[in-house]
Amino acid sequence: MASNSHRSPSPAAPGTAGVPSGHQGLAAALRGNETLAHLLQRVRDSRLRFDTISPLLPAALAASVKPGPLDESHWVLLAAHASAAAKLRQMVPELQAALSAAGWAGPAIRVKVSSAP
Repeated sequence: MASNSHRSPSPAAPGTAGVPSGHQGLAAALRGNETLAHLLQRVRDSRLRFDTISPLLPAALAASVKPGPLDESHWVLLAAHASAAAKLRQMVPELQAALSAAGWAGPAIRVKVSSAP
């Protein structure tokens, strides 16, 4: 006789709603370590800043830009190639103004060409 070992799923940990089950342990570890929690917050802030400025980027440029690291002195935008980086550098004052208007006071924007494919 076969046993039916169907278990009901355990409830998600606080703050993990929408996180795939395989990643919930990682999310919990990140929150449980002060240094890693700080890193996770910086990654989130970088993404939220990018979400603020992305509507200002022309479509062709937006496809070549990713949010990069955020620290106390700079927020980096990663450009896929030199021409995208040049255009981004021209837009930095406009992007910085949009961030300030949205309440993102803080570090200056730096533009770097991404070395990753």
